[in-house]
Amino acid sequence: MLPQLKMFLKRNNMLKKIVHRFIYPHNDPRPRWWIRNLINPFTSQIGKGAIVRANVRMDIVPFNAFHLGHHSVVEDFTTINNNIGLVHIGDHTYIGLSNTLIGPLIIGDHVMFAQNVVLSGLNHAYQDTMMASRYQPCSTATITIADEVWIGANVVVTAGVTIGKHSVVAAGSVVTKDVPPYSVVGGNPAKVIKQYNALSKEWEKVENGVEIRK
Repeated sequence: MLPQLKMFLKRNNMLKKIVHRFIYPHNDPRPRWWIRNLINPFTSQIGKGAIVRANVRMDIVPFNAFHLGHHSVVEDFTTINNNIGLVHIGDHTYIGLSNTLIGPLIIGDHVMFAQNVVLSGLNHAYQDTMMASRYQPCSTATITIADEVWIGANVVVTAGVTIGKHSVVAAGSVVTKDVPPYSVVGGNPAKVIKQYNALSKEWEKVENGVEIRK
């Protein structure tokens, strides 16, 4: 039912504007109090034992999915935003202090984020020079973080990127392309600096780094 309603609203611009005004105050991207406190508790999926700290900013709307898995933790001063696309956080996952998570994005199980990590599944267009970028259309591409990934402090992951299972992203990296499973990446743009060799059962250094390719 909800997908059909969303499609109907997208096709009816006037009705879409009316619904948008009910959800958001004028010139404010944060949903209204009644959406956050009266609607979202019934539409969001919060797993058993999950913890969302008191100072987390939850910019959650009911027309896109939000899921927080069992025994996962979201630390203070993090912002979670599903206004443009779903946000799914798996089980036993730790989201550190002051992270910014903007959908669409899917985060797996047993994932660990350090501080000040930014994941954004959206981009603003900029090509029209007669209009500020903030007013131009948004494009989206889902970010996928597989199980057991560790992301260091001050990392940025851009729209459409997939980070493979049990990979590590070094602090300060900017990840613009997919990361293979069982890899260590670092830099701006991030490059593969180590990979796990299943035959030798060792993490082997990659000389001079390897550019990540799609």
